[in-house]
Amino acid sequence: MKVEVYNHKGKKSKEIDLPENIFGLKWNSDLVHQVFEGMRSNARANTAHTKDRSEVRGGGKKPWRQKGTGQARHGSKRSPIWIGGGITFGPRSERNYNKKINKKMRSRALFVALSQKLRDKQILFIEKFDNTSGKTSDMKDFLAGIEKVDGFETINTKKHNNIFITSTSINDSLRNGLKNFYHVSLNDIKNLNVVDVMNYRYLVISDPDSSIEFLQSKLTKGDLK
Repeated sequence: MKVEVYNHKGKKSKEIDLPENIFGLKWNSDLVHQVFEGMRSNARANTAHTKDRSEVRGGGKKPWRQKGTGQARHGSKRSPIWIGGGITFGPRSERNYNKKINKKMRSRALFVALSQKLRDKQILFIEKFDNTSGKTSDMKDFLAGIEKVDGFETINTKKHNNIFITSTSINDSLRNGLKNFYHVSLNDIKNLNVVDVMNYRYLVISDPDSSIEFLQSKLTKGDLK
């Protein structure tokens, strides 16, 4: 399949052929959901921790005698039903949230998500970023230029997780130029994963020739991150 590549002013530059085994796959919701949730679970920090009745202070003495007071019997103020007592079924830091994801499943889910993204006309291919100045004003002009492309009029809408830009050549100047745009994220193509593709509305692939070549090199290995 052929797609058009645009320059940074939103004008057509050339056409490229996209491989069917990366951008022409059928939608597989079960696979994408399994890998998506697995990667989110593996990224979980797991810092929440509550104390159970063995970890809270006090409770060495029985609050009152067993019988004769007219009150319910209690053996320790560490009980979960007491204020200041232990927590029952609370989050524990030793819990393991890691889920195993096969490499081939991970790469396949990414390609399925890319294929659906392309069918939804939410992937824009642009020329390589060369000699970027690192100025916010230049990046502002770039974003204003790509929204002139047919079908991408809302790409520069200032909503969180709206644009994800990926490339094989990301430098500090490019990062500095885009860091003031909260609706734009930037990362290397080698770190592209199904979570990024699904979380962001638009995917902008810079330097498509090198980017697609990298994706094809990982197709048989199945070791995308």
